[in-house]
Amino acid sequence: MVRQQTEYDVLVVGGSGVDTIVRVDALPVPLADSVMVGPIEEWPGHTGGNVALGARALGLDVALLDCIGDDWTGAQVRQRLAEGDVEFHPLISPAGTRRAVNLVDATGRRMSFYDARDPEDLRMPRDFYLPRLRRARHVHLSIMNFTRFLYDDIEALGVPVSTDLHDWDGLADHQREFALRSDLVFFSAAATGDRTPALMREILGEGRAGTVVATAGARGSYVLTRDGGRDPHHVAATVPPAPVVDSNGAGDAFVTGFLYGRLDGRDARESARLGAVAGAFACTAPGSTAMIGREALLAADGDGS
Repeated sequence: MVRQQTEYDVLVVGGSGVDTIVRVDALPVPLADSVMVGPIEEWPGHTGGNVALGARALGLDVALLDCIGDDWTGAQVRQRLAEGDVEFHPLISPAGTRRAVNLVDATGRRMSFYDARDPEDLRMPRDFYLPRLRRARHVHLSIMNFTRFLYDDIEALGVPVSTDLHDWDGLADHQREFALRSDLVFFSAAATGDRTPALMREILGEGRAGTVVATAGARGSYVLTRDGGRDPHHVAATVPPAPVVDSNGAGDAFVTGFLYGRLDGRDARESARLGAVAGAFACTAPGSTAMIGREALLAADGDGS
């Protein structure tokens, strides 16, 4: 039975699915007819599921809304979210449950092949999501096409909204609306390199965001706020508390740590430090299974309050 909450700290919309993890010696993989690898594993999660699970592990009241299939992969998603005590409200999509195949090398780096199976006309009914939007302190939209159609109602209700653009290059149209209509924007600097500060300023200048965060893996993250000057502030990465096994879900964990700080009234740089702690912890176990708890998060950041 789904646990029904009267209010949500974080309402996550979209982005659940199942990852197939293939461990290889190094990336890129040499071209060959066949390659011997270790055991191939299935891990339910994906970006929206990981954010919901991570936020719940930190003690936040969380719900996830998504469109998944009535299939065995969808059953895996349901089971993982139930085990993580996440309130999950799925709609059945005839296209089935999203999947990804992730190649992970010996250092924990990954290359992901994402299954973008959702049809262009997939929509979430307004009478399904609107009552839950009204009960949310914060909304986090995964960059599924159907989630963009919630923005008008989110803005009308005045609920803060965040999104993660992942490895957006600053050019692709798909992410642009999410970038310009969210209050808090995350993206990976992997595809932007030296253009990262300019893209952060562009998002702030053209959109509604008050804070933009660019994550850069082991190089830490960069935070730029509307009232914080022209240049992003660098926040150092945190050393993982155990050997790195898998970087899958590290960015999602960073988002959960940041959102925890934000909802706790901390400023952007303090929240980014919490994100760094959560992201480092996520790298210490396979398949997005390392979810840091509130006590460990605050202890690692040097704040036991």
